[in-house]
Amino acid sequence: MTFFYNNVFLDDTATIVGPYEKAGPLYKFFDKTYSDFYFGEKSFEKAEIKLVRDALVMIMKKVGISKKNVDLVIGGDLLNQIAASTYGCCGVGKSFIGIYGACSSSVLGLIVAANFIESKAVSNSICLVSSHNMTSEKQFRYPTEYGAPRPNSATFTSTGAAAAFLTNEETEVKIDCATLGKIIDYEQNDPNDMGRVMAPAAIETLAQHFKDTGRSPEYYDLIVTGDLGVYGKEILKDYMLSYYNVDLDYNYDDCGVMLYDLNYQKEIKAGGSGPVCSALVAYSYIYDQLKRKKLRRVLLLATGALFSPVFLYQKENINSICHAISLEAV
Repeated sequence: MTFFYNNVFLDDTATIVGPYEKAGPLYKFFDKTYSDFYFGEKSFEKAEIKLVRDALVMIMKKVGISKKNVDLVIGGDLLNQIAASTYGCCGVGKSFIGIYGACSSSVLGLIVAANFIESKAVSNSICLVSSHNMTSEKQFRYPTEYGAPRPNSATFTSTGAAAAFLTNEETEVKIDCATLGKIIDYEQNDPNDMGRVMAPAAIETLAQHFKDTGRSPEYYDLIVTGDLGVYGKEILKDYMLSYYNVDLDYNYDDCGVMLYDLNYQKEIKAGGSGPVCSALVAYSYIYDQLKRKKLRRVLLLATGALFSPVFLYQKENINSICHAISLEAV
């Protein structure tokens, strides 16, 4: 299902990152960086809440708005009961919506906000996501203190928070349209190979977007997936060429690959993941390129693995989903 928008714009963004992202190739585009995982807090969970609050304070300062004049705040993360968002966003905005789309939450939040603004239900919204490598690994896999080896197919949960301010007032970047994805079960069950798990959802949504809009890859200067990583990226390219005769060689990349220097940062393995992964790339480098008109049209596809460790222990498959949103320079 694809929605088209006439009056939804991206006013500004804020990005806060941890040590591994700080050491990556996009470091100069981030607003604030930290050199450790605690950020002065006593636990990793409190550190992630601090990331959320940092991003909120920064985005409100950038757009010159007080917390009482924010119509809607939409937040999502990977902690149980999206705790980082609910604790971090407390007291900000007239209304709050908590979302869970796993690593697809950033684009899901933008779509929800855009629909509210387009319908004139609200005039502005902050969309925010976060993730923290230590909190996510502990919750979904195992405590990092165990030092368990990670296979080359494993992705690395990104640490950071990213916020976007959407408004009905015209700015330099427009939200053009968005395609909501559907849940895909491709009979995958390896939590250390998320690229293979999520690639089918990205393929499904990308094909649906082209069908609904009548567009081809050439319409966009850049097409980026959220966090398929090295191996999922190649699966998507091969499948789109083989089954849809769509060649993505010249204008496609993956945020999980772009966020790090995989030749140097060997511990990242297949690339980045987490709700903040695609948002950090989109709200920093890509947003900068759109404002400078070096990119005119960008299609961002955020992918997510919809699973609980409880179901994984019961040998259930890992479902996936992908949502897409089109950004255009005005």
